[in-house]
Amino acid sequence: MIDHTVTSGTFTLDGQTFDVDNNVWVLGDDTECVVIDAPHDTEAIMKLVAGRRVLALLATHAHDDHIRHAPELARLTGAPILLHPADLPLWRLTHPGREPDGKLADEQIIAVAGTEVRVLHTPGHAPGACSFHVPDLGAVFTGDTLFQGGPGATGRSYSSFETIIASIRDRLLVLQLETIVHTGHGPDTTIGAEQPHMQEWIRRGH
Repeated sequence: MIDHTVTSGTFTLDGQTFDVDNNVWVLGDDTECVVIDAPHDTEAIMKLVAGRRVLALLATHAHDDHIRHAPELARLTGAPILLHPADLPLWRLTHPGREPDGKLADEQIIAVAGTEVRVLHTPGHAPGACSFHVPDLGAVFTGDTLFQGGPGATGRSYSSFETIIASIRDRLLVLQLETIVHTGHGPDTTIGAEQPHMQEWIRRGH
């Protein structure tokens, strides 16, 4: 079961601030779940959790619009915050006095509600960016790595266009074509819908 809401707020990096709408995803059953990203609105996320036991707060990456409310959610739910360690410099820009509780690693398996979440390290938008593949559901949660229409932005600090292209090509576009892509912002897409456009993205650049 996948639950979803959209929260609104800001994203700040390199001295610039933008208004953004962020997707929040909760994956689980009637009794337990994991939360993917913790952006702008703790109350809205807790409403989505709906009293279930939260096993972990999974961060796709550590830009402030994806982890701003993670410490508060961890306090309310007792769940650990899990982040890839390569994103710690970004995390500390937002939460200098509070480290994540655990690490995400490539090919790590997280069990929840009788299914498995496979961690894919997909750097480029951020050095520790991760996607979460759930084969049983035919779904992958890509954060800001892959959107409908192309890669996430790579024009700011800690990002690399060449790296995100390699991550998408080698880790995401190899998934089954019917895999649903649940993104960090905006609408869903599928691997099959995006796969034919890789050369267009490369020509377009970041």
